Amino acid sequence: MPAFVRKGAPAFLGAGTLCAALLLTGCAHPEPPAPAPSSAPAAPPASAAAKPSDGRSPAGDAAATDARPAAPPRIPGLGPLTQARVPDGTTQALVVTGATENSNTAVVTLHQRAPGGRWFEAAGPWPAHNALKGWTGDHSAGDLRTPIGVFRIGDAGGRLPDPGARLPYDEDPQFAISGTGFLGESLEGSFDHVIAIDYNRVPGRTPLDKERPLGAGKGGGVWIHVDHGGPTQACIALGRDDLRTLLVTLDPAAEPVVVMGPARELSR
Repeated sequence: MPAFVRKGAPAFLGAGTLCAALLLTGCAHPEPPAPAPSSAPAAPPASAAAKPSDGRSPAGDAAATDARPAAPPRIPGLGPLTQARVPDGTTQALVVTGATENSNTAVVTLHQRAPGGRWFEAAGPWPAHNALKGWTGDHSAGDLRTPIGVFRIGDAGGRLPDPGARLPYDEDPQFAISGTGFLGESLEGSFDHVIAIDYNRVPGRTPLDKERPLGAGKGGGVWIHVDHGGPTQACIALGRDDLRTLLVTLDPAAEPVVVMGPARELSR
């Protein structure tokens, strides 16, 4: 599809006090009276001094006062290496998880970061399709695999009018598609709504734009689009209502990203 210029869119004890002094009392005697006891209390037994009255050891008190910082919160399902690739400013992350490297079905969940830093599910989980042959960390045009990684998402469009997206949205008849998919299903309406994944594309342009910064051999045009009932060439396909929900939920100010790949890879 030819390049298209966007229409109307902006390009987380203290230790308890040790109290172990013993109170001394004298025995009564008829004569002579016993001397007045000293006002200074006797020293506590060594065993009492070595252990607090609540039974905790001094080592336990030391551990209780160890104020090492807690580990940073992570998005459920993501390991430290994958989480590290999510930009610091991102507060919305769409996680697309495949069961195996070769699976062409996936589960999609939108996670959002609360002001305290913890992530929670904001929408989904939704069923989805990905590429026919599964996933790859080195995508090439025509390999029938979906690229693994963390990618920004910031531009949308479709054949149908804007459903209320916050992302810049380009309505254009060139999003029309016909033909059949890998299972013989009709592809018509698949591009009624799409969200461009920033893999080998120039951000800030319509999804129809065909400039490929990594070269044509590395593929491109990887979108989130309407599910046609079967695997895709490389895209992620969501049910129509789920995609419309996603479109009206994603917020450019949240710097949204899609994190996608097989579960084993994402858990690293």
